[in-house]
Amino acid sequence: MSGVRVLVGTKKGAFILSSDGTRKRWKVSGPHFAGWEMYHVKGSPADPSRIYASQTSGWFGQIIQRSSDGGKTWETPGGEKPPAPGGGPAGASNKFVYDTSAESGKPLTTHQWYDGTQHPWEFKRVWHLEPSLTDPDTVYAGVEDAAMFRTTDGAKTWHELAGLRGHGTGPKWQPGAGGLGLHTILLDPANPNRIYIAISAAGAFRTDDGGKTWKAINQGLRSQYIPDPKAEIGHCVHRIALHPSRPDVLFMQKHWDVMRSDNAGDLWHEVSGNLPTDFGFVIDVHAHEPETVYVVPIKSDSEHYPLEGKLRVYRSRTGGNEWEPLTKGLPQRNCYVDVLRDAMAVDKLDSCGVYFGTTGGQVYASPDAGDTWSPIVRDLPAVLSVEVQTLQ
Repeated sequence: MSGVRVLVGTKKGAFILSSDGTRKRWKVSGPHFAGWEMYHVKGSPADPSRIYASQTSGWFGQIIQRSSDGGKTWETPGGEKPPAPGGGPAGASNKFVYDTSAESGKPLTTHQWYDGTQHPWEFKRVWHLEPSLTDPDTVYAGVEDAAMFRTTDGAKTWHELAGLRGHGTGPKWQPGAGGLGLHTILLDPANPNRIYIAISAAGAFRTDDGGKTWKAINQGLRSQYIPDPKAEIGHCVHRIALHPSRPDVLFMQKHWDVMRSDNAGDLWHEVSGNLPTDFGFVIDVHAHEPETVYVVPIKSDSEHYPLEGKLRVYRSRTGGNEWEPLTKGLPQRNCYVDVLRDAMAVDKLDSCGVYFGTTGGQVYASPDAGDTWSPIVRDLPAVLSVEVQTLQ
C-alpha cells in the first residue's frame, strides 16, 4: 500500500510524521536536531529516501543535514560533526559564499537596508531547499540575504547562481519584516531550464536558461507602500505555487492580494474574490485539479492570526475569485495561530491530502482535499515548514 511521509520543520527541531495510504494513524518521529531552528526539510522527488534539512542557530550558524534512509539517520555532507550540547560554536559545515567575481558576480557588494541606505550582503541562513526533480544530488537553496545557491554533489559544496543578484536590481532589494529572504523555489517539470523564485521583499523572478540570467516577473502587482504602480521590484511576495501539468499558470499569495498569472508570471491579475481578507502566507494547488487552490487568510499584516479567531482554510475550485471556507475539524473560536509561508503541502494520493502547520505547534491533515480536518500532532514547537512525500 502507498503511504505518506510529512516532514515538519519547527523552531526547536524537525519531526517526521508517517502513515499508510488511509492516513488515519500516524507515527511521529522526532525531534531530530532538537533545539535547532529547522527552517526547511524536504525530500528528493528522484529518490524518496533522500531528505535534506536546513539546521540553523544564531549561535552555531548554518548546517545542512542529509538523510539517505528516509530520515532514520542523518549526516552533514561536508563531514563536520555538529557542535555538542554545551560546546562552543563550530565552523559552518557547508559554506555559502557570495560570488563577487567580475565574470559572474558583477561585483555586487551592497543592497538596500530598511532605512534606504546601502548595506553589505551577509549570509544568515538557508530559508528553502528545493531538490532537483531528476537528480537526488542536485539541490537549490534560497538563502538570507537573498541569493540562490546550487549543489550537484549532495550538499557537500554550494555555488551561487550569481546571475540573480546580478540582474541589475540587486542593490535596490530591501528586507521585509522578516528579513531579505529567498523563500520560494519552483522547478518547471516541463522545462528543466525554467525556475521561478520569490524574495521578500524584492518580488518574483524567472530564469529560462538554468539560472544564468533572470527576469523580474512583477507586472500587475500593486503594493500600498510603493509609489510607482509599475515598479519592477519591491513587492513583498509571500509564496508562489503551480500545478505540474500547467507550469505556466502561477498562483501567488502576496503581502496583500491573492494573484494569478496565466503566462509564466509575465502579467498578474488579482483573484482574491470573496475572501474575508486577502492577507496570508501560504498558497498551494490540489494534486489532481489544477484549478483547485488553497489559502489560509490571516487578519492583517499587523495581526497575524485568523479573522475572528476562526481557523479556516479557503478553497477555490475555479482558479480563484470564488472561495469557500473549509472548517470541519478546525477550531472555530479562540484560535490565534499563524500559518507561515512554507507550512502547507499536498500529497499525490488519489484522494488528495492537504497538510498545514501552525505557530501553535499543530499539524492538521485532510485526507479528502480539505473537506474534513484533524490534527496529526499537537503541541510541537512553532511550525516553520511542512512538506510531504507520497510513497509507493
